[in-house]
Amino acid sequence: MAPASPQFWAGPLRYLRWSARERPAYFWSCIIGSAGPLALATVPPTLKRFGYERALPVPMTYPVPTGPRKTLTGYDD
Repeated sequence: MAPASPQFWAGPLRYLRWSARERPAYFWSCIIGSAGPLALATVPPTLKRFGYERALPVPMTYPVPTGPRKTLTGYDD
């Protein structure tokens, strides 16, 4: 008979070692998933410290020219 799986709150390090051996897909997906919020908090200040500047936002509208419009001649709508 297989020994019972350890409980997390009874021994967190023992449970992490067990889960890394017995269920590696769950273990590493939790590790990688928890790295997201950590990266969100650390990457932007680090990039700013190294001199990275964000690009200007892409214009969402076409600039309307100033002045009168030219009158169309020929095949216009």
